Amino acid sequence: MSYTYESYDIVVVGAGHAGCEAALACARLGMETLLFTISNDSIALMPCNPNVGGSSKGHLVRELDALGGEMGKNIDKTFIQSKMLNASKGPAVHSLRAQADKQDYSRAMRKTLENTDRLTLKQGEVIDILTDDQGSVCGVRTYSDAIYPCKAVVLCTGTYLKARCIYGEVSNYTGPNGLAAANYLSDALRDKGIEVVRFKTGTPARIDKRSIDFSKMEEQFGDEHVVPFSFTNLDENLDKPQVSCWLTYTNEKTHEIIRANIDRSPLYSGVIQGTGPRYCPSLEDKVVRFPEKERHQLFVEPEGNYTNEMYISGASSSLPEDVQVAFYRTIPGLEHANIVRNAYAIEYDCINPNELKASLEFKKVPGLFAGGQINGSSGYEEAAAQGLIAGINACRYLQEKEPVILDRSQAYIGVLIDDLVTKENHEPYRMMTSRAEYRLILRQDNADLRLTPIGHEVGLIDDARYEAVEKKRQQIAEEISRVKGILLGANAAVNDFLESHGSTPLNTGTTLAELIRRPELNYEALAELDPERAELPKQVIEQVNIEIKYEGYIERQMKQVDHFRKLEKKMIPDGFDYDLVPSLRLEARQKLKQIRPHSIGQASRISGVSPADISVLLVYLKAGTRHE
Repeated sequence: MSYTYESYDIVVVGAGHAGCEAALACARLGMETLLFTISNDSIALMPCNPNVGGSSKGHLVRELDALGGEMGKNIDKTFIQSKMLNASKGPAVHSLRAQADKQDYSRAMRKTLENTDRLTLKQGEVIDILTDDQGSVCGVRTYSDAIYPCKAVVLCTGTYLKARCIYGEVSNYTGPNGLAAANYLSDALRDKGIEVVRFKTGTPARIDKRSIDFSKMEEQFGDEHVVPFSFTNLDENLDKPQVSCWLTYTNEKTHEIIRANIDRSPLYSGVIQGTGPRYCPSLEDKVVRFPEKERHQLFVEPEGNYTNEMYISGASSSLPEDVQVAFYRTIPGLEHANIVRNAYAIEYDCINPNELKASLEFKKVPGLFAGGQINGSSGYEEAAAQGLIAGINACRYLQEKEPVILDRSQAYIGVLIDDLVTKENHEPYRMMTSRAEYRLILRQDNADLRLTPIGHEVGLIDDARYEAVEKKRQQIAEEISRVKGILLGANAAVNDFLESHGSTPLNTGTTLAELIRRPELNYEALAELDPERAELPKQVIEQVNIEIKYEGYIERQMKQVDHFRKLEKKMIPDGFDYDLVPSLRLEARQKLKQIRPHSIGQASRISGVSPADISVLLVYLKAGTRHE
């Protein structure tokens, strides 16, 4: 017999990285929020590698923080090693990465959730989304047949929908780490006409630290000076002892064992039906796909300060247990490895993200939103970013405000969501710097300047933080202007300085800004030639240096952005009838009717829609406007 409980404004289903961000955003924006989780012990769980950030993913976390999210603050509290990746390359691809203490990360996030006003945690499985006569969300039903009325729902179910963990002939219908799967919600979504697909991911073995010979591996240290993920943290607050990670490699013997047993892999025997991530393949997949490679690198990373479990990054597998023992023990340093947890693959249901608007609301069910791996993405960071946007837009749906939609020139988050809802995704989507056309202006170091005003307008950034960012923006502009106005003569003192720094002497006078643009020099190195310089915060100096050094490239990219935004501003009316447009190719017509793009810009990125189709559409829309 069903029982109806008190009502909420918003129900969030799932307390992984997407669900935590969605629930916190909703509660902080004044909504009475109920957060459901299969298990309270799985809140902000890191079932795969306990790290945050990495190439392009660090950008997402910085952007999330600038908008008022929690992940950046939480990893700053709980990291055990921090490193800036690609530091030797240009600033566009610098990406922060931190190894977390797995248990501490989960506990710290749970503490934040449990102490947030208007947010209620509930352990239970949601099995159905209830809708009213108009088809809009009006509540959820749980496995215990309890009904919770609400006005909006955010689905953040991760990899739990009809999840199945597999290695060799072992197949368990559980979620990650042996937690219960959610076995009913997939069918409820199908009943509402939502397309559900099957994806797969995997995780490597965990090995007892005491059984590892680290002398055969290369030690990997964290950065001496730690850069925080959250813009709210001062650098000096993060300096603490860090643990080491370790680098080792597979070899031909490893590959021989895998090849000899490949027929026993569920991935190749047909047992696994779901599509896996191309950019994060299992070790057996790498051996088969890249036979010319003599070795593959593996990182051995601790799961936390209070456990001996070590994560073998790069060696996920679904091979049988005996094969795992055999191939792991061919790896230098792992000859006597004691496997604490076997590697496994996990299959799960997710939706076709083309079912979603750019706001992450379902097209077919008003008031129903989705964020994270249910949308066909992979990774904690991608999930958290979507969860935040889905939570914000669920609130704005109830407030009858326009949704927050970040475009591709504003944020990596904009690229991520646009790719998901616009393009055909046949595998778990992973964020990469190469996906961002405007990455020179979408750097991780300027995420606060780009997005804090939006977070403030939404209501997740307070006045003090917003004003601090605006002060920083003003300081940067004033210092750039000052530096451009400083003239230096070609005198002996200046040329002696330049020669001592390996730079070509001057023949004629120049500005200090021109010297900063030289590859071997920078703003800080030229302090001796700039005695009137005021003391500025490190973050301001960083921006001044980048903005001056890359000014020409940035200006060129801004021109590209201007062109891009012109197409984004050409809106396509809701309910537009593409059958009325003559000369539109059949394939384009079908794709446009399926995706229902909100602008000409989005339409131009749909697979199967050609530039000629866009031209036809533009002409028709322009003629219609003139007629009106």
